[in-house]
Amino acid sequence: MEGLSLTAIGLGLIIIGAAYGISRLASSALESMARQPEISSKIQTAMIIAAALIEGVALFAIVVALMKG
Repeated sequence: MEGLSLTAIGLGLIIIGAAYGISRLASSALESMARQPEISSKIQTAMIIAAALIEGVALFAIVVALMKG
């Protein structure tokens, strides 16, 4: 039972970390788009790529946590 609760804590931390990273990314991108609307398409493309990388790392961490637990 102890391993299961540690796994649940780890999964929660992974999800919180990924959500925080994506929210910071979106906040910075929207602020940049507001300041320089002429390059908003480039900023949006970079934001989507970075968000996908964050989600990929989070998914990998979730799989590893579930395999260990």
